[in-house]
Amino acid sequence: MREAVRPSEPSTVDSPPGLTQLADLSDAAEGLREIRHQIHRHPELAYEEVATAALVADKLEQWGWQVTRGVGRTGVVGTLRVGDGARSIGIRADMDALPIIEQTGLPYASSTPGKMHACGHDGHTTMLLGAAHHLAKTRRFCGTVHLYFQPAEETGVDSGAKTMIEEGLFERFPCDAVFGMHNHPGAEPGVLLFRKGPFMSAGDRAVITIEGVGGHAARPHLTVDPVVVTASIVMALQTIVARNVDPSQPAVVTVGSMHAGTASNVIASTAKLELSVRSFSPEVRALLKQRITELAESQAASYGARARVEYVEGYPVVVNSDVETQFAIDVARELVGDDKVVAHTDILMGSEDFAFMLQKRPGTFLRIGNGVGEDGCMVHNPHYDFNDRNLTVGAAFWTRLVERYLGQ
Repeated sequence: MREAVRPSEPSTVDSPPGLTQLADLSDAAEGLREIRHQIHRHPELAYEEVATAALVADKLEQWGWQVTRGVGRTGVVGTLRVGDGARSIGIRADMDALPIIEQTGLPYASSTPGKMHACGHDGHTTMLLGAAHHLAKTRRFCGTVHLYFQPAEETGVDSGAKTMIEEGLFERFPCDAVFGMHNHPGAEPGVLLFRKGPFMSAGDRAVITIEGVGGHAARPHLTVDPVVVTASIVMALQTIVARNVDPSQPAVVTVGSMHAGTASNVIASTAKLELSVRSFSPEVRALLKQRITELAESQAASYGARARVEYVEGYPVVVNSDVETQFAIDVARELVGDDKVVAHTDILMGSEDFAFMLQKRPGTFLRIGNGVGEDGCMVHNPHYDFNDRNLTVGAAFWTRLVERYLGQ
């Protein structure tokens, strides 16, 4: 891995002259809304982002960026060099949607049944496109900018970040530091939230298949009912975090899916559970895997059934580097003011494949408030929508971050 050039920490948050201000993006607001609504109207799932990638690539080429398509299957990288500066920066936005039926009733709601931008990736992509347009116009930096438009963040495994890296992302498009952003329901729009060090949890998946003996519902004594076994396992799983994990260590075990049987008068032969598992430390991560496996197998055996556990380790912990995070905090304070910057926000039990990029390069992953109360619908919800007020804020932040990082 090439040695990264670290930015020095600014000694002041006074706004240097000549750098991008929020007002500089105001004229772009309507155009960015149109782009975001177009992407929202045509959602594409992981590794299916063909139309979205084409839109991104076409826009970048129109604005004078060098474009490389098909990075990580459906990913796009835009490159812009100004001057002879040796430093480089990478900024990532995700593009994929979710398999959810949209219920917003918006005029630009999904036109594809069963697919929806329910996590705001349409907004993330549009914010970075807004920065790309402004950077191409102003060119107030000296060095190289790589914009990574990434597919397949939502997969949990075999993710777009991992695939892009395996295909040589940082060798082909090297950067000294990498940055990413996600919207954050529960905070006011335009508020930027940061945290140094571990920020978002590792995310794993477990599939438990219970094999019993099926039969007639009227003769349960002649069967080994996997539904009863499954119910017992679900309840027992609740004790792992409560009674096996150190209370000072964050961890979550969630049963998100449970399936068995097709008719009320039939006792099924098999049942299946699917789990989401979150943790922050390698030791807790290993413990969760061990206890889930042991508990499922022993519970099933106590009923005369058999349990098979498929455990898949997904995204690692998002760990933000101190210097790059402080640098981004100071840029945010210059741009939006101290009252709209949270420098030490809470850890999050959600997971992010941007963690793979941070394993290869120093950088930071930040959040931007998407609304509170009724205006802050949780992500992965059929009523969710990205807040368009963030489009110019996010675009201005990315632009200014580049100008400061590659300052002349």
